[in-house]
Amino acid sequence: MDDFDLNPDFFKPPAFRPDEALQRLRRELRALGLNEREGRFERQGQALLKDVAVSPDGAALNLALARRLARTPEWQPRSLRDSAQLRDLLAEVKRRLSAATDEE
Repeated sequence: MDDFDLNPDFFKPPAFRPDEALQRLRRELRALGLNEREGRFERQGQALLKDVAVSPDGAALNLALARRLARTPEWQPRSLRDSAQLRDLLAEVKRRLSAATDEE
């Protein structure tokens, strides 16, 4: 075996675990100042996320994201299948929270 032979799985990212991703998402959303109430994550009564749950097949994290903070928002369904999508969602949540703060 050559010194430069690498295991083909060396660069493979760790497996996505939706149940762990759900815990991380809840923790991060609370850190951003959102409250969880009746299946929704909201700030001052304005919902931003809802229906956050592991998919029935256990391979993804399903949720709905509001286009903007509102009492009756327009929902965009999302399905997260890897950690990169979770990071992108959290970045989007931060942008939307920032935009809502700027509007106030």
